[in-house]
Amino acid sequence: MIETNEFIFSPKHRILRHVSFWLLWLFGWACFLSLIWSTFTHNFIRIGLWIPAFTIYSYPLSYIAISKLLLKGKYLIFLGSLISWLAVGWYLSVYFLMYISAPVLNLVGIPQGDGYAWQCFLCVVTTAACFSSLSLGKQWLMKQKEFLQAQQEKMTAELQLLKAQVHPHFLFNTLNNIYSFSLHRSPKTPGLILKLSSLLSYMLYDCKAEEVRLEKEVEIMKNYIDLEKERYGNKIDISWNVEGEIKDQFVSPLLMLPFLENAFKHGASEQIEKPWLGVDISVANSTLKCKITNSKNEYAAHSDKGIGINNVKKRLEFLYPGLHELKINDEGDFFAVSLMVKLMGSVSTYTTPHLSPVAAETVVV
Repeated sequence: MIETNEFIFSPKHRILRHVSFWLLWLFGWACFLSLIWSTFTHNFIRIGLWIPAFTIYSYPLSYIAISKLLLKGKYLIFLGSLISWLAVGWYLSVYFLMYISAPVLNLVGIPQGDGYAWQCFLCVVTTAACFSSLSLGKQWLMKQKEFLQAQQEKMTAELQLLKAQVHPHFLFNTLNNIYSFSLHRSPKTPGLILKLSSLLSYMLYDCKAEEVRLEKEVEIMKNYIDLEKERYGNKIDISWNVEGEIKDQFVSPLLMLPFLENAFKHGASEQIEKPWLGVDISVANSTLKCKITNSKNEYAAHSDKGIGINNVKKRLEFLYPGLHELKINDEGDFFAVSLMVKLMGSVSTYTTPHLSPVAAETVVV
């Protein structure tokens, strides 16, 4: 069974496509003329005799004048060619009628009628106009399809680039943490390396997908917290809370992790007194809520234009255009980000990120 799009656009169906058009055109003209003149059989023969003339006149107009002149922006040359081609159509109609159509019709005893030359000319021109219109419409649809495909490929490439930018930035900070432990020959170093290995595996393999399991994303966030907690020890208070059913839920990878990284980078590392950090993740009615708050030095200048945060903003624009809000608030002595996203139930129902019915809302505390 040939699909409609394949039949219209695939080159391998070109001959079948053209044969189908001319058969439908012949049948349509025969039915129309039968309403006002003669019988269906006579009109079918009359129009059938003119199919060669129709093709001779229509194809140069469609595939030379329109494709090579009109679509290339050569409008004056196209207009001149079109006027000249009307004259060609008249002489083609007269001579085809005189030397082919009329002799055959007289031979089989089918009448032609008065003013038949003008009728044949109008029929030839109308046929060429309809054929060229369909051809022009098809070419326009193909250009639109190519444009949309190019836009989609561009978006995909940019998303991959944004992910690639997140990875080195994240790994650089994590490796620094492990390096500080290795300098003191800490026995915890192998365990930290194992957690880093898990992070690497996640970023190299899992993050290639458009969406990942939410439970995996949460696990990676917990591993990152464990790495940082080993670095700070008892110098930091960390609150970690996960509620609701996070299994069989999917989310775009590395959407929440950069905010967690930013909380440590601009919170704990710059805090003079004992810092604190809170992470609350909950899922209810297929809605993910993630709130990250952290203490900070109120006298230290803070910017939300880091690599990781900017990448998340751009990815949200790509993945959920017009369906998300992101507000990052600096309250002086603490910093807060809260994200709410409507999740898909399973990966089988997921199509493409920018087409999924996702709603995002940010709540600032």
